[in-house]
This record gives sequence, structure tokens and C-alpha cells, in this order.
Amino acid sequence: MKALIQRVKTAKVSVEGSVVSEIKKGILTLLGVGQNDSEDDLKWIVSKIIKLRIFEDEQGKMNLSLADIKGSHLIVSQFTLFADLSKGNRPSFIAAAPPEKADELYKKALQFSQEAGIPTFGGKFQTHMEISLLNDGPVTIELDSKTR
Repeated sequence: MKALIQRVKTAKVSVEGSVVSEIKKGILTLLGVGQNDSEDDLKWIVSKIIKLRIFEDEQGKMNLSLADIKGSHLIVSQFTLFADLSKGNRPSFIAAAPPEKADELYKKALQFSQEAGIPTFGGKFQTHMEISLLNDGPVTIELDSKTR
């Protein structure tokens, strides 16, 4: 499982011109589910994201977590994180999980984050979305459950 996270001041997801979800200070997670990913991978990723100390404390050091700042979490499904560009210029997504599996784990990601006490919102699975964000820092971090 792969996640690309961004520390944001604001982020929102729109579908067909209508805002589906919006957060203020927090984390935007683009979540990619792979063929061999499990609920164990998901629990690790969500827990890691919530506990990452990437928000500044009173001394300006990245020392606070999403939970510490009482921030929000916006999770968007992103199968393109599994793009394989090893041959040619057209990406292959064969390593991405099939939609049924990806949707199930994506919904569980939203659930796990909410159960951890984080206000959590999502995009709309298998839909063309427009994502607007104001990256804070910028801080962008890639996580891969297979490299833990």
C-alpha cells in the first residue's frame, strides 16, 4: 500500500463542480491500494499517518502529530500511485488492486482514521475528482507499507 501525504492548510475534493469534502489544517492523503495489500498494511499506514510528527510546535520544530493539533484528514483513493513506467511512456497499472478490493480497503481507511478520533473525510471512489490544496511547508511524504 502506498500513500502520498501532504501537510495542508486547506484541501477540498470536488466532483462535477460540487464540493464533496473539505478540510482546514491537517493532512491530505492520496492512498494507493496494491494487488497484495491487506488490512494489516492499511492499519500500519493509517496509524503511521496519524502519528507522524510533521506539524510545528511552539519552537518551530516538526514535533506534533495530526492528533496533537486536532487536525483533519482527507483521504482520496489514488490507484495511479501504482503506475509502472518501466516500459514505454504509457503507464501500466497492473500492480494496483482491482476496484472491489481497493474500495473495501479505502472505506476501511476512512473508518480507521475516524476511530482514532481524527475528523476524516473522503473523495468519491472511481470518479473523476478535482483536488484543491494549499500545501503547508511544503511538506510531502511518501509511505509504502512494503518497506516498513
